[in-house]
Amino acid sequence: MKYYINKITVFLLLAAFLVVSCTDRFEEINTDPDRAKDAPATNVLAFVIRYWSSTFYDVWAEMNETSTYAGHLAKIQYIDEARYNFRPGVVENKWYYLYITLNNVNEIILKAEAEESLNMLAVGKIMRAYIFQCGTDTWRDIPYTDALKIREGTLLPAYDLQEDIYPDLLEELKEAADILAAEPTDLLGDGDILFDGDTHKWRKFANSLRLRMAMRISEVDPPLAQSTVEEILGAPDTYPVMEGNDDNAFFYWQGTNPYEEPWYVDAQGRDDHGLSDVMVNILLDLDDPRLPVYAFPAASDGQYRGFTIGAATQPNLATISRIGTRFRGDPAGFSPYMRYAEVKFLIAEAAHKGFNTGGVTAEAAYNDGVRASLEENGIGAGAITAYLAGEGEFDGTLDQIYLQEWISLFKQGLEAWSLYRRTGIPETHYVAPASPYPGHNSPPFRYPYPQNELTLNGANSRPFESEVVDNFWGKKMWWDTRSGVN
Repeated sequence: MKYYINKITVFLLLAAFLVVSCTDRFEEINTDPDRAKDAPATNVLAFVIRYWSSTFYDVWAEMNETSTYAGHLAKIQYIDEARYNFRPGVVENKWYYLYITLNNVNEIILKAEAEESLNMLAVGKIMRAYIFQCGTDTWRDIPYTDALKIREGTLLPAYDLQEDIYPDLLEELKEAADILAAEPTDLLGDGDILFDGDTHKWRKFANSLRLRMAMRISEVDPPLAQSTVEEILGAPDTYPVMEGNDDNAFFYWQGTNPYEEPWYVDAQGRDDHGLSDVMVNILLDLDDPRLPVYAFPAASDGQYRGFTIGAATQPNLATISRIGTRFRGDPAGFSPYMRYAEVKFLIAEAAHKGFNTGGVTAEAAYNDGVRASLEENGIGAGAITAYLAGEGEFDGTLDQIYLQEWISLFKQGLEAWSLYRRTGIPETHYVAPASPYPGHNSPPFRYPYPQNELTLNGANSRPFESEVVDNFWGKKMWWDTRSGVN
């Protein structure tokens, strides 16, 4: 009887609570007065730059996978990712991070349009094009046209082909460059934590990205690539590109927790990465002065030694070179979006292919690219001169331009991987020996589509997923013209 009385009492108390809790002021009560309902565009810009840098350049999205697919790094413990044994949750997250960042970029654009803030509008367009380029170069065909239409009720976006995405990205970057060429006067505010409000550097970034995308498609759409390159390089006052390392699009971290550079953060508790044998052997063969900057000598004998990418067993850790201080030992280090050196190598390639580069020869642009990369890494003038007169001397080939560009892209795993997929350089790169997918003769072509996307947006994604082989191969990137690879 006591049990039933207590139970009735509880029910009565709950009923009384529900009665007094009912209110027609629910929305007001449920609103956090300390949480902003609408952030200024400059605040959203700061979030986008920081969030993208922390999710795209971290250990999962950069070090474990794209930098090993590119041939720059090797995993020396917990080697699975370098063997292509991917974690589905990592793929899910990378997709999620891509689109949450893009939706925030879209908010910047909408706010800028509403406020007629032309500089902010241009910056939003640049970031949107840059991030979409990263997305399509990771998965190839992705939601693009419908991807950012959630306000219109589009929850299951259709997919676009990469060959349709690239021309549109080039057009968006041109729109941004033309806006900035008119020199609007609105300020970007404190949220520009990439270029500190310098719209001229944003302008150079936009046109440099146009060069990157144009040369990436130079073998599959030569007319568009050539017209884009010649428009930019033929009108440097209207379409300036990066002119020195001071123009590098690097996000520099504050250096205090929680705003520390991601590779540094990983190094505080992990020892899973070393230089690849591909990278170390190339630098040794070239007697390249960047080697002591990129890597530490092995603890066992003081020699520089890389490790097999995707090996079946881990090495004696004392025998492997770890990543150099500049790239992994500075809490206030950098996450690189684009480098001046890359711009010069793109111009060298364009000149070599016969594009009008404003009188700049392939050799001159190549030398400038090598010099820019060496200077960025703290190499002195005498050593630079010796290198360009020695092992780094221009030999007139595209392969050498590609190789030096690949070396310069250290810490930009996606870009180095894309360069390899497009050119097959370096030729010494290889398939992971412990890959669980037999029969392939090239490192991965792409990322797997996330399982949630295949489940929740199956009608749109399944036709594209059916073209994938073994998660990482099958349909190549549009701009990947290599033959005989699978």
